[in-house]
Amino acid sequence: MLRTGRYLYVIFLCHLALEKMLKAHVAEATQSLPIKTHDLIYLVKTSGLELQEDHLDFIGKINTASIPTRYPDDLERALKDYPKPVAQEYLNQTQEILKWLKEHPNLNE
Repeated sequence: MLRTGRYLYVIFLCHLALEKMLKAHVAEATQSLPIKTHDLIYLVKTSGLELQEDHLDFIGKINTASIPTRYPDDLERALKDYPKPVAQEYLNQTQEILKWLKEHPNLNE
């Protein structure tokens, strides 16, 4: 998506990847299916994971980015908010957090 200039989709898919990984951690921590939500902050809290401050800051930022990427009422504005450098940075930070999440099992294991 990044190479083809579909930057809004990069943001959307970064959010989705984090959401799915966090839901896996929630399922492991609670031994039940997570509720249907797109709220990454809620998922972090429910998972019991202790993320680094910079990771939490990014999750807060991408969490608010989810709404315009999922439901763009003003597509042109949303496209301007996420140019290539922003999409690249979101992708880099998402990859870093996903790597951390894979390496850090839940505390109750």
